[in-house]
Amino acid sequence: MTSAIVEKVSAAGQWFHPAEANPDARVRLLMFPHAGSGAIIYRDWSDLLPDFVSGQAVTLPGRQERRDEAAYTEWDALVDGLYEAVLAELDERPFAFFGHCLGAQLAYQLSVRMADEHLPTPLLMGMSGWAPKGFYTPSEADLNMPEDEVVGWIKRLGSFPAEIYDNPEMLAMVLPALRADLSVSSQRVDHDSLVPCPMISYGGMSDPLREEPDAFESWVPRSPQYLGHREYPGGHFFIDRYAAAVTQDFCDNLYRLEEKARA
Repeated sequence: MTSAIVEKVSAAGQWFHPAEANPDARVRLLMFPHAGSGAIIYRDWSDLLPDFVSGQAVTLPGRQERRDEAAYTEWDALVDGLYEAVLAELDERPFAFFGHCLGAQLAYQLSVRMADEHLPTPLLMGMSGWAPKGFYTPSEADLNMPEDEVVGWIKRLGSFPAEIYDNPEMLAMVLPALRADLSVSSQRVDHDSLVPCPMISYGGMSDPLREEPDAFESWVPRSPQYLGHREYPGGHFFIDRYAAAVTQDFCDNLYRLEEKARA
């Protein structure tokens, strides 16, 4: 994670990267990252998305070039702040959400809130590396893990590039954001909420955060058009290796839905 890469995808006070959506794209795609990270995890997606899709990734306060901003540590406050940012960003074009882990939790909650407030909802939702039932939820003990235990945990998950773990300066940037996000995730309460939009889920076959083998089936009753689950070899961060396959599958479905909506 070089400073040059970070500067390409981040700016102080900026929620979405790039800051401006492609005006020629027919569909907006907002992408939400996993705990402790930001837009940088989607840095390669701009080369993978088709021309009809304009992708913008989210960076929450407290990381990358927003690291001088206070990170959210409460679920409700984060959802409120992100909700306002998303509404201010969207235009008249259809849009989709894609989220991995904490990003999936946030994308799902935003969609629920949009539906509750009778606002347009995503054309398609991609839920990666998380399901509302049968997945790890941080405990009080997890939130208070000593630094060496946190580092060992994220090493096992493969959350960040290997060079970060032996770099005290980089760890000092990453760990506070990760702890803040774990605190946020621990406060999420599941209300079995429905979303009135199609949904696809993605997962790694050996994800250590999946506690129940049928966890992804918990999505089935929450969408009127659940388009199924796709599994890939690998753990929680299967998405790094299979980004091309995931984006192709997601965008193929998004294309069909957008064509149907325009018909």
